[in-house]
Amino acid sequence: MVTYAAGPVKSTVDNIIVRQEDKAKVRNVKVIPNEECIPKHKLLVMDTPFNTTKRWHKKLEPRMHVWKLKEEKTSEEYHSMVKDNVAEAEWKYFDVNEYLQQMKNIMMDTAQVTCGLSKGPCRDKETWWWNEELAEAVREKKKKYGNCKKRKIGRGMEGVQEEQSKMQKGYLFSKGKNRRNVK
Repeated sequence: MVTYAAGPVKSTVDNIIVRQEDKAKVRNVKVIPNEECIPKHKLLVMDTPFNTTKRWHKKLEPRMHVWKLKEEKTSEEYHSMVKDNVAEAEWKYFDVNEYLQQMKNIMMDTAQVTCGLSKGPCRDKETWWWNEELAEAVREKKKKYGNCKKRKIGRGMEGVQEEQSKMQKGYLFSKGKNRRNVK
C-alpha cells in the first residue's frame, strides 16, 4: 500500500488514527491511486461503521415537599393520618422486613398526600436575585455603552464604567438581601 511517491522513492507514510476501542471496527483500508490529496501523497480511505446514539434528556422525577413537615399544622395532620392508616392496616406478615416495608409505604403515601409533589427542578435560569433596581442599572449601562460605541470615542467610557459598578453593587446587594429573606 503506497501512499507517498516522489520519483523512485515510494513508501507508506500516511496513517489514519483510530481510537483503541474502534480498531476492531475497521473493515477495509485502501489507497486511491489517481487521487492526490496533497502533492505526492495518495488518498487513504478506511471503511468503518459508526453508530450514532441519540442522547435522551434525563427524565426528572417529581419530589415530595417534605420541608412542609416543619410547619406545625402540616406536621400534626401528617401524624394523625399516619396513626389512622396504621390502625386501619392489616398486619398479616410474620417477617420483620415486610412489617417495615408496609410501614414505609404508609408513611410515604401519607407524606405525598399531606405535603404534595413538585413538578421537577426549575427549567429556567435562576433569577431570584433580579429586581427592578438592578434592571434599571443594566438598562442605563447598555444605553451609555451604546452611545460610546456610536461616537467611537475611547473617552466617555467613564459613564459606562460607573454604571457597571452600580450594576454590580445592585446585584450583590439584591442577592444578599434575598438570601437573608429566604433563611
